[in-house]
Amino acid sequence: MRAVNWLGDAVLTTPALGAFRAACPGMKVTLAANPPVAELFRLHPDVDEILVYDRKGRHKGAVGLARMARALRRERFDAALLLQNAFDAALLAFLAGIPARMGYARDARRFLLTRAVPVTDEILSLHHVEYYLRLLTELGLPRPERPALRLRVSGEEREAMKVRLLHEGAREGRPILGINPGATFGSAKRWFPERFAAVADTLADEWGASVVLMGSVPEVPLSAEIEAAMMRRPVNLAGRTTVRELMALLSLCSFLVTNDSGPMHIAAAFGVPEVAIFGPTDWRATSPWTSLAKIVRVDVDCSPCRKRECDRGHECMVGVTADMVVSAARSLRAEVAGGAA
Repeated sequence: MRAVNWLGDAVLTTPALGAFRAACPGMKVTLAANPPVAELFRLHPDVDEILVYDRKGRHKGAVGLARMARALRRERFDAALLLQNAFDAALLAFLAGIPARMGYARDARRFLLTRAVPVTDEILSLHHVEYYLRLLTELGLPRPERPALRLRVSGEEREAMKVRLLHEGAREGRPILGINPGATFGSAKRWFPERFAAVADTLADEWGASVVLMGSVPEVPLSAEIEAAMMRRPVNLAGRTTVRELMALLSLCSFLVTNDSGPMHIAAAFGVPEVAIFGPTDWRATSPWTSLAKIVRVDVDCSPCRKRECDRGHECMVGVTADMVVSAARSLRAEVAGGAA
């Protein structure tokens, strides 16, 4: 299988991976993925083998593509299921001499596929989880009755993160409130640092929680702004976690406040209650695939615009207040507590 390139999208393919495994239990599943996505799927029960496809490193350019194709050819695969939509994915499978090449007929790659699934407007309107599942059903595989996200971290990874959080200042026995202010796609998806700070302070006081800030290296300045604006000192791990460490951290969170992002979907896979703030992206297509989430957004005439950068003053984000997010968090936490009673 050719994995998708973004962490969040990769999480949303896990129900399709599970459906494929259930339908073809005796088939060896090898996943070709970029380095971050490869780390995401390490230990995943529905993947037997991972081949790292590093287009920014040893597989860069035409020479790198040929190198990866030779590596795949040596494996003598019977079929390639292309979850990724790009032309490159189909070209790689073709050059590798894989006889059956299946995927959506997108990005002008139909002629490279042996089973090209047409993409209709109805398919494009689906939630991304359903989009990947539909590819399988169009290829004749059954759809699971209750498709669910699935990721795995080891007990050792969780324990190491617990120790690290205590060393960094988290209070033992207290709930962990995760704050994820970043979004890799672009700045238009990011809510405002001072509002994240206000939400973190309010909920931490009410719940007696330790606040943990997270994010990638480019998002370190965002977390620094939040830390500076907060009344209490958070644990700030932004830019200081690997993909596996981030997964372990999210699996330990009692609650998450987040933008539409990869960590949002990872948290959903681990059953973490979360409030997700949406602006320019389409909540109908990329909302957390879980019952333990509330979306906070406002209707503006240009949303969802799906733009990386905003040219209209961030109306969709400005309209989301700290009080709205706090209210949603309180409501969800009460629902979760009521369901557990």
